[in-house]
Amino acid sequence: MSIPQAAAPPRAGVSLRTIALEWGRIGCIGFGGPPAHVALFHELCVTRRKWLEEDQFERAIAASNILPGPASTQLAIYCAWRLRGPRGALIGGLGFILPGLILILALSVLFLAGSPPTWIRGAGMGAGAAVAAVAVRAGLILAIPIYRRTTDTQRPRILLYALAAGIAAATTGPWLVLVLLGCGAIELAFQRRLAGGGVGFHTWPLLATVAEPGGTSALIWMALKVGALAFGGGFVIVPLMQSDAVGVYHWMTHAQFLNAVALGQVTPGPVTQTVAAVGYSAGGLPAGLLAALVAFAPSFSFILFGAARFEQLLLNERVTAFLAGAAPAAAGAIIGSAIPLAAAMSEAWQYVVLAAAAIALLILRRSVVLTLLTAGLVGAVAGLLGARL
Repeated sequence: MSIPQAAAPPRAGVSLRTIALEWGRIGCIGFGGPPAHVALFHELCVTRRKWLEEDQFERAIAASNILPGPASTQLAIYCAWRLRGPRGALIGGLGFILPGLILILALSVLFLAGSPPTWIRGAGMGAGAAVAAVAVRAGLILAIPIYRRTTDTQRPRILLYALAAGIAAATTGPWLVLVLLGCGAIELAFQRRLAGGGVGFHTWPLLATVAEPGGTSALIWMALKVGALAFGGGFVIVPLMQSDAVGVYHWMTHAQFLNAVALGQVTPGPVTQTVAAVGYSAGGLPAGLLAALVAFAPSFSFILFGAARFEQLLLNERVTAFLAGAAPAAAGAIIGSAIPLAAAMSEAWQYVVLAAAAIALLILRRSVVLTLLTAGLVGAVAGLLGARL
């Protein structure tokens, strides 16, 4: 097996305008979450333009999945960095993020307003009813490969990590980040002890998660957790946000949070931009933009300050050991978040929509975007026909 070396320096010949146009195009058509984003960037950078070799792209995906935060966003920024360095990374990252961010803020004004029209409220409640099924599917997509690639001796620990985080997501939201980091730290300590080394990890990240500031600092802290402490895929941000947004700071109601999650799923680009909808509810458009800025800042920082040794993460035993505990915990948290998401529904007809969405997503394997749009349409019709909203 070849050993990943330091990333090659950025290549010349690709204009910043080309990066802006191509990354912006993917930002506009990138529906379907990380799998769709990876496929689009592979088609652009490897197949069509041949800017990157196949093995370079594969290592970039692997390293992006090791880092916390939105993996497809980090992949987008890194691919642009490979072409034009820091300026390319900034332009490419913004091109990928901004179309969906602008759209989700516009939809937040429409769906999260104080008194939206009846059909808008119905559409939001319909799409929101399907979100719990989306959470289960997202968690299973992450959990099944993790389970399959672990050994028989590892599986009891993996299941315990997933169970602990699932319970935390379902019952004690404010402590979820502590559980995620704790599972990673425990697995790191376990593997280092097996290898004969000391534990050797710092506890300050764990202690930092206990502090819960208020006001604007609370919004910044929530967005930072989303951007810097979300291990295991984009949907893990849902349980990270829900407790703060609904239970602790009361920026939005349960129904509005379901709407925000649905908006994050039906808009193109990274799911992390859902944080902008929460920020909008907390303090209008300025707060929405601030939340997005804080949430995406770690992804840009990882690449701008560490891209030259990006692929070396694949050889870092501490990083991979930590992720071996944090990733299954994240999968469990995503599945566990379905419980409070389902409990947030207030009308009987929403449970019918949820059941239909579960069949469509978990049995028939239909598209998440199509399922949510259909659920929203059902809700809009229900509202116009006089259903309770």
